[in-house]
Amino acid sequence: MQTPVSLAKRLRRSATRDTRSEKIFYFFNGLILILFAVLCLYPILCIIAGAISDPAPVGLGIVTFYPMGFSLQGFRYVLRDSWLVHGFLMSAFYTCAGTAINVVLTYLTAFALSRRELMGRSFLNLLFAFTMWFSGGIIPHYLLVRNLGLINTVWALLLPGALSVWNMIVCRTFISNSIPEELFEAASIDGSGYVRYMLTIALPLSKAIVAVLVLWYAIGHWNSYFNALIFINSKPLKPFSLYLREYLVQQATMDIADLMGGEETRMDLQGMTELMKNSLTLLSCLPLWILYPFIQKYLVKGVMIGSVKG
Repeated sequence: MQTPVSLAKRLRRSATRDTRSEKIFYFFNGLILILFAVLCLYPILCIIAGAISDPAPVGLGIVTFYPMGFSLQGFRYVLRDSWLVHGFLMSAFYTCAGTAINVVLTYLTAFALSRRELMGRSFLNLLFAFTMWFSGGIIPHYLLVRNLGLINTVWALLLPGALSVWNMIVCRTFISNSIPEELFEAASIDGSGYVRYMLTIALPLSKAIVAVLVLWYAIGHWNSYFNALIFINSKPLKPFSLYLREYLVQQATMDIADLMGGEETRMDLQGMTELMKNSLTLLSCLPLWILYPFIQKYLVKGVMIGSVKG
């Protein structure tokens, strides 16, 4: 039979072994996370260095993650192209308008489906989920947009993807799990209907999920180019992502010599081309980098909510 002293010693040894194993785990876990962070940061640092370096070393391909010299000529020449500036503004419009439409429709649908007394609620949930498993494909999608008369209009990029079923399910789960049903009962006793309850009680308590939806939808709209590639042929309606794609892939959206205004005899055109590519890529990332810190604190909560679907 163990004495209290021997039992205490055994417990101390067990605690020491657990602490040592935890330290080893945390060390390797931290090491892996640091390596992962380096892998993520390296291409970003390369783009930044390639955008602010002198054209000559950039053209020679010797610039890595550390800038060689300092030059903002790439940004200066990029901003000389009025179509690029116009495309940037169009992307900002598509992102703001599309995100507003997405968030409103998503929250309205999620709130309705979160109510247990909704008639046909199970069937509607299954109907929405069905669209996640099966779709008509690209050709029926194009024919639908064409028959609706949306080709070469801003609505071609705003209406077809106005509601994401996945985001709606996440939002519905948040409303069902995070807002007590007793609030609705108390509001009903005071004479509040569904609309007033949603606007005055449920929506203010849903700031976290609304912020997450704004971030997810805004990223999707800003980075989207495939729908614009299919539905938009008019140059004034093209978003920035199309100009970026055409320049990076086809290298055909700019006449660099014209943008340089005859200065090509004093500069390396190849270096200037690479410098402007990096500048365009960096400009395309800046809006999301600016938006993310304001919403990041809500992102983890939104992801955790989405891990369990009710």
